[in-house]
Amino acid sequence: MTFKWTKSVIILCWVIFLVGLGVVAMTFIAIANGSIGYVPPVEQLENPIDKYASQIISSDAKILGRYMKSTENRISVTYNDLSPDLVKALIATEDVRFSQHSGIDAQGLFRAIIKRGILMQKSGGGGSTISQQLAKLLFSPSADNVFERLLQKPIEWVIAVQLERFYTKEEILTMYLDKFDFLYTAIGIQSAARVYFDSTPKTLKIEEAATLVGMCKNPSYYDPLRQNERTRGRRNTVLKQMEKAGYLTTAECDSLSELPLVLHYRRIDHKEGLAPYFREYLRLVMTAKKPEKKHYMSWQAQKFREDSVAWENDPLYGWCNKNKKSNGENYNISTDGLKIYTTIDSRMQQYAEEALEQHMKTDIQPAFTREKKGRSYAPFSRDVSAGQVDTMMTKAMKQTDRYRGLKKAGLNEAEIKAEFKKPIDMRVFGWGGAIDTIMSPWDSIRYHKGILRSSFMSMDAHTGHVKAYVGGIDYKYFQYDMVSTGRRQIGSTMKPFLYSLAMIEGVSPCDKMLHVPQQLIDENGKTWEPKNSNKENEGEMVTIEWGLQKSSNWVTAYLMKQLSPYTFVRLLRSFGLKAELDPVVAICLGTPDVSVSEMVSGYTVFPNKGIRVEPLFVTRIEDSFGNTIANFNPHFNEVLTLDASYKMLHMLRKVMDGGTGSRVRFRYGIKAPMGGKTGTSQNHSDGWFMAFTPRLVSGCWVGGEDRSIHFDRINEGQGAAMALPIYGLFMQKVYADKTLGYTEDENFEVPEEYQDPCANISKEVRQQTPTDVGGIDKMFD
Repeated sequence: MTFKWTKSVIILCWVIFLVGLGVVAMTFIAIANGSIGYVPPVEQLENPIDKYASQIISSDAKILGRYMKSTENRISVTYNDLSPDLVKALIATEDVRFSQHSGIDAQGLFRAIIKRGILMQKSGGGGSTISQQLAKLLFSPSADNVFERLLQKPIEWVIAVQLERFYTKEEILTMYLDKFDFLYTAIGIQSAARVYFDSTPKTLKIEEAATLVGMCKNPSYYDPLRQNERTRGRRNTVLKQMEKAGYLTTAECDSLSELPLVLHYRRIDHKEGLAPYFREYLRLVMTAKKPEKKHYMSWQAQKFREDSVAWENDPLYGWCNKNKKSNGENYNISTDGLKIYTTIDSRMQQYAEEALEQHMKTDIQPAFTREKKGRSYAPFSRDVSAGQVDTMMTKAMKQTDRYRGLKKAGLNEAEIKAEFKKPIDMRVFGWGGAIDTIMSPWDSIRYHKGILRSSFMSMDAHTGHVKAYVGGIDYKYFQYDMVSTGRRQIGSTMKPFLYSLAMIEGVSPCDKMLHVPQQLIDENGKTWEPKNSNKENEGEMVTIEWGLQKSSNWVTAYLMKQLSPYTFVRLLRSFGLKAELDPVVAICLGTPDVSVSEMVSGYTVFPNKGIRVEPLFVTRIEDSFGNTIANFNPHFNEVLTLDASYKMLHMLRKVMDGGTGSRVRFRYGIKAPMGGKTGTSQNHSDGWFMAFTPRLVSGCWVGGEDRSIHFDRINEGQGAAMALPIYGLFMQKVYADKTLGYTEDENFEVPEEYQDPCANISKEVRQQTPTDVGGIDKMFD
């Protein structure tokens, strides 16, 4: 009886076991067939959907930044990009039999079931292989509870086995490290190495590799920024596992375990780092959509025209929306892992940013603050009335998010203004770093308006490669780009363009005029008589060359009197000026608003034998596999004849040697051959300086956010004081860095007869007036 009962129990157990085994087998077959749960198709297993950040790379092979989704800062790596210590640490800690199984480690799984499932031991270890963890990262959604997680496990086992069929062990290990989220937008080992240790996966030290592998257990719990000691303990556990696996000796393990956990944390933020204005400009250009008039306001007609031309003629403009991937989709700059090779030189970019900050921080801003201190109208000009100040402040208030939020909440204008005038805790811009203070939003607007702005760009005169691009003083606080987006009056930097037209028409730099006030009659019959900043050589005969060297408005007006404003505007278009240009006589003194980028491009004509080159920002783009998918070349157009270009080069060099640009010589000690021009707009609201060497053309602007914010005195407000020093400091740094290859010995290629255009003209003739020698007055009869 007992024997029969025992036999029945044994048979029942076997039946239950076999039935259970069959159920398990059928379950896994159903999972593999997709009848239960979700198993990705073979095509997706062979080509998992990856989202990689695109990299912006400088001409000297430095990563300037990345374009990414807010949660996806991931840079692809290959197995060869991983250090051996990183691989060993991962295998020793997460899957010591990684090379022996085919996706499921039966021994590890059995151990985990017994120790963690039955004996409830927390130290029993996990049973998931690296392949299973990769399956989870790639295809498992987040589980809301333990039961859901248990249901996901069998599916992950099936996916892990299939992954092992399609990929090598090295590829699986690489994909796992490439996909893991290490927090702080550091997704993937490449980003993690950079964020936490300012390193690469290839150059990680053993203890650094162990730290990152340790985070794989639970990155939120083992957060090295917030839980340094806890994470250090986890790191030491990884080191112990490496010793146990035979990858480290006991002595090495003990020595490394004693080390503190030292981080070199670098937050990934597009508002920080090198060239933030350039990176944002490039993003906007590459992702631009085909312009449609309905998307532009009535006052943006000029913008619509410029964008339409760019869409048709500039291959970089709207590149992502003009080009498609092999699957027919447009490129996505945030997820397609592009490598964008730019013309920016990281060293020159650094020097430009440093030069701008040095001058603005130590000279211009302190001088401006001193001048306005205690003035009721500060930071505006003394010519601005209290009513005008209130109007400008109210307009600025309405452009803030705070105003829009209060308006949406139903407050009227008076209530909103009252809220804006209540002091609150806030953080404001400071040249020494952000300042925590108590200030009303109204006062903070006025405070930030009192911070003068600046921008700078430098490019190769012959290739158009933009070497440095500084759109403003601090991207975090002032995001308006004053290199490409902002336009301001250019003042006397316009004069070389007018002189160029005169040279085309046959005028000589040596032609003379009587230096007296000039009266011009415009198309409406009104008299226009420009003033001069000084009365040097008034009433004397002066050369055209001298007029440009000293930036005389009278000489400029004298030339304008002989020329057509309409012809001049056509020439300005050839120089690359794109904005509205009214063909009036006053245009010769720089009344139009022009961008720094346009001006720098325009000035390439002078060192480049009359040829203008468009700024080139990108040389090529590669996809995530390293295939070149786009190349970009400079665009040229002829503006001046060789004769006119050589004459202009001669005169602009004179500006630097004894003219308004001579501060570069005596204050900054730069002796290199160069040409240039200072510029100061009406009411000295804007200070400009344009300069070029045989290879580099640079431009700088300094001014206030509003035109009514400027120095009250021209001594501080002129271009030679506001903008020129930034160029001087920049070139000092460029010439000091011998790795850049720029020297002060480089010279312009000029035929001998143009070294001094006046050398072949007799003394008697040079002393005659232009009318006597058939000069400019006679020429335009």
